[in-house]
Amino acid sequence: MGAMMYFEENRNDTLQKKFGILGKSAHVQSMLETIEQVAPTDISVLIAGESGSGKELVALALHKHSKRAHKPFIIVNCGAIPAGIIESELFGHKKGAFTGAQSDRKGYFQSADGGTIFLDEIGETPLETQVKLLRVLEQGEFFPVGSSSSVKVDVRVVAASNRNLEKEVDVGTFRKDLFYRLKAITIMVPSLGDRKEDIPILANKFANDCAIRNQIIFKGFSEGAYQIMSQHRWPGNIRELKNFIESMVILEKGGVIKTDAIYRYLNAESTPTEMNPLLPVKLDRNVDQAERELILQQLFMLRREINEMKELISHGIQARPAAEDSPDEYQPALEVLPDDQDQDVSNGDTGPIINPNMMGSLTASQVERELILRSLQRFNFNKRKTAQALEMAERTLYRKIKEYGIAQEN
Repeated sequence: MGAMMYFEENRNDTLQKKFGILGKSAHVQSMLETIEQVAPTDISVLIAGESGSGKELVALALHKHSKRAHKPFIIVNCGAIPAGIIESELFGHKKGAFTGAQSDRKGYFQSADGGTIFLDEIGETPLETQVKLLRVLEQGEFFPVGSSSSVKVDVRVVAASNRNLEKEVDVGTFRKDLFYRLKAITIMVPSLGDRKEDIPILANKFANDCAIRNQIIFKGFSEGAYQIMSQHRWPGNIRELKNFIESMVILEKGGVIKTDAIYRYLNAESTPTEMNPLLPVKLDRNVDQAERELILQQLFMLRREINEMKELISHGIQARPAAEDSPDEYQPALEVLPDDQDQDVSNGDTGPIINPNMMGSLTASQVERELILRSLQRFNFNKRKTAQALEMAERTLYRKIKEYGIAQEN
């Protein structure tokens, strides 16, 4: 039994080093074994997991350990490309195909010929683009925008999404045939909450890398510090943990990082939900809520400040009117929190009055809808500026506008 246990641990260590993915949890071990089986093949792969969980690292491991490793690895964030130009970006275009197309241009698929293309957030692609993606997967060819001649490519497609594509198929926003073509091999990347035993390993890795990179002395974490980090929820997953660790190592350089430092940097708003009575809702995170939580997380961090303002507001003190925005300056979307529109202008007051009870009574969906609506109003329903202010993909904004039935003001 002891020899078998040693063999399993030794094999797991070997796979971690081979693929550059750390973790001793059962979830990670299972994922590493799947990568080992799938990487040498040419089959398309769908990677599912929450934002920040490490999907790109899995895609890179698949490429590096395939027969295409010496060829290009092209990363495409489908959610960051505006719908109007995504086909040109993916498949290229011919000169004169549209205004501004002054010469022929290769797309990402041609650039990835012989190698691997990683389509991150594939769920954000428009339906008409999904048709072309299916053709590439099935026939290895596509038509550049404005061309009547097809282009042949030899590309392995690895796609990823933090959304439940099966549900997207049910509501008609993702093609069923493309989904089934991709899901033949699906690799589930666990959230950090599902692999908490890996947090000390990851924290040490990030801390040591940061110390070496910045030439800082790092003396390690206390046992209590590990315990606190392992209990934290980390809604931003590995990305959030990495940023948190690097900030601490730089600011606390030279000493052992103990519990007081962890508490200080996590602060009350970012401790686990059940420990924070100020949070208006309890979030049971899943893939579909990933985008929503990124917005709500910031709203909840203001909750304490709003409570502290209640006493002042109850005495009739108004919030300062926001300064007029420069057309090109994107202020944080949080400045457009719900306010009371029934202002008393008889005495010359024109600033918005904050309703101190608003945040506590709204549901998560209502808060998000209100935030989006206020942001749209702030930027005169300019979708691009609104999406940038909300740090949201433009196509995601369009989808949510439709979902919440938000109509443009006349």
